[in-house]
Amino acid sequence: MVGTAATRPRALLAVWTALVLVTAVACGPWPGSGARPGADLRIMVPNIPGGGYDTTARTAAKVMKDTGIASDVQVFNLPGAGGVVGLQRIVNERGNGRLAMQMGLGMLGASTVSGTRVSVAHTTPIARLVEEPGAVVVPRNSPYRTIGELVAAWKRDPARVTVGGGSAPGGPDHLMSMQLAEAVGIDPRRVRYMSYDGGGGELLPVLLDGRLTFGASGFGELLGQIRAGQLRVLAVTSDRPAPALGGVPTLQSQGIDLVFSNWRGIVAPPGISADDRRTWIEALTALRRTREWKAELAKHGWIDAFATGEEYASFLDAQSRAVARFLAGLDLA
Repeated sequence: MVGTAATRPRALLAVWTALVLVTAVACGPWPGSGARPGADLRIMVPNIPGGGYDTTARTAAKVMKDTGIASDVQVFNLPGAGGVVGLQRIVNERGNGRLAMQMGLGMLGASTVSGTRVSVAHTTPIARLVEEPGAVVVPRNSPYRTIGELVAAWKRDPARVTVGGGSAPGGPDHLMSMQLAEAVGIDPRRVRYMSYDGGGGELLPVLLDGRLTFGASGFGELLGQIRAGQLRVLAVTSDRPAPALGGVPTLQSQGIDLVFSNWRGIVAPPGISADDRRTWIEALTALRRTREWKAELAKHGWIDAFATGEEYASFLDAQSRAVARFLAGLDLA
């Protein structure tokens, strides 16, 4: 969720939207009565393969199929404009009860920054699935061994420090970077933030080869390189140490008053039937109860944050408002 701290252009978006309208694939109605929960589901991922949305959706789909919750779960990618192309597609698919979209905190920021007329408020909330703490990571040959050393250098000369994240402006990695800067006394407008599509996609190579001073991202997508010693985590943004990272300190324990977590969930097109919404919720509730899903949470460093119904809808509304307020302070909304 949006952290707490003591404290592509519109023309491009229009082109993307037109393409989506032309190429959208119409899907038939939900299978007739008697279909078991989760039959013939399709999950759209609004960014490239390898990122957090993609990993979450494909993991959920695999577990649902492997455990018999669903006879078939197809996952496909529709990247563009920080996720807004996918958002437009899901809104255009009004009444399509077989289709859903993997989304999260980044979707709220992307739609705010882009100025698109569609928003998550136009979708049907299904379920929040997981939360993921952020992490400040450096390549193994970085001169910075602690978060204190990094912050001191950053405050001394912000122009010489390059921050990379796996999300566009308004996305979780961007929000985390800006809020971290604010928490340590740096004007967020002076932050040199470089945007890459997907933490495990485009961000990882430039982080590994030292083209960035540090990365701000969910660590789940980087765990392989962290465990292999190719990346070093200086701090996590959760309120307590992350089990998957052993003794890595939190920002708070190092005197930086910031707690930040990303989250991911599922939404469906507007206007789907109550039965279709119930089917999605039943399938994801069954997923959450499986041992296989719990094992995946531990494997990726995700935290169970399951919520459905009005609880999830209210959460989406509150998060949308908080993100919009913060981005307005950066003149991005």
